Amino acid sequence: MSKVSAADVKALRDRTGLPFKDCSAALAETNGDIEKAVEYLRTKNVGLQDKFSSREAGEGRIGVFIDPTTKNAAIVEVRCETAPVTKNDAFQAMVTEIAQVAANSAVTTVEQLNGEKLLSDPKLTVQGKVAELIGLIRENMRVARFARVNGTVGSYVHHDGTLGVLVVVEGTPTDPQVLKDVCMHIAFKNPIAALRDQVPAAVVEKEREIAKAQAAATGKPAQLQEKIAEGKVQAFLKDNVLNEQPFVKDESVTIAELLAKHGVKLVGFVRFKVGEA
Repeated sequence: MSKVSAADVKALRDRTGLPFKDCSAALAETNGDIEKAVEYLRTKNVGLQDKFSSREAGEGRIGVFIDPTTKNAAIVEVRCETAPVTKNDAFQAMVTEIAQVAANSAVTTVEQLNGEKLLSDPKLTVQGKVAELIGLIRENMRVARFARVNGTVGSYVHHDGTLGVLVVVEGTPTDPQVLKDVCMHIAFKNPIAALRDQVPAAVVEKEREIAKAQAAATGKPAQLQEKIAEGKVQAFLKDNVLNEQPFVKDESVTIAELLAKHGVKLVGFVRFKVGEA
C-alpha cells in the first residue's frame, strides 16, 4: 500500500468536502488513486444514505430552475432533518442543481429523477449527489417531489426556502417583474387553481353541498334557496381561482386584468410548500 500524501488528502477534500479522516482512509484503500478514492467515497456514502433513511426528514427547501433557451422549468422539494441544514450553501446549491436536472429531463417520478445524471458531473446521479451530501453533513436527505412546466415562466422562492411558486403564461410580458409579482400573490393567497375549468369537480361539488345546506337553513322557498346556493358557489370560485382574485398589491384589478395589461394570459401555476402533500 502506497503512502498517502497530505497534498492528495487535501485534493480529495477539495473534491468531496468530506472530513480529513474519511479522505485519508479512502486514499489508503485505493493506494493513493484520487479518482478511485472519489468512487470509493461515493459508494460508502450510498451506504450512509441507507443508514440515515429511517430518520425523519421534516425540514427542507424548495428550489426552482428556468432554462431560458428551452423554456423548460422545474420546482423541487428536497427534505432534510433540521432547519440549519436548509441554510447550508452546499444543500442550497444541490437543491438548485436537482431542479435543473428535473427541468431538462422527461422523467415523471422521484425514483426516475434520482437516477438522472447531473449536468455538471455526468458521472454522478441525483441520488449520488444526495448521498455525497449525506456523507458530509451526516443527516437524512431526500427528494420529496417535483413538477415541470414549459412556456413563459416566472418564479418566486420565499427567503427561507420553505415556499416556492412557478407561474406559466402565454405571450411575453412587457415587464417580466409582473410574473414575479403574480408568483408572490400565489404564495400569499394560495389559490386552488389558475382557471375555473382547472378546479377539481369534487371540490366544486363539495362547496355546492355546503352552500345548499346553508341555504336550506334560511327557511326560504326552494327556488330562492337554489339561487342562494349557486351564488355562494360562484363567490367561492371568485375568491379561490387565481385569475379572478384581486391582486394583493392593487385590489382594483384582478390577476387576469393585471396580466392582460402586460400582454399575457394565465395558463397555470405550481405552488410547493415544504411538508405539504
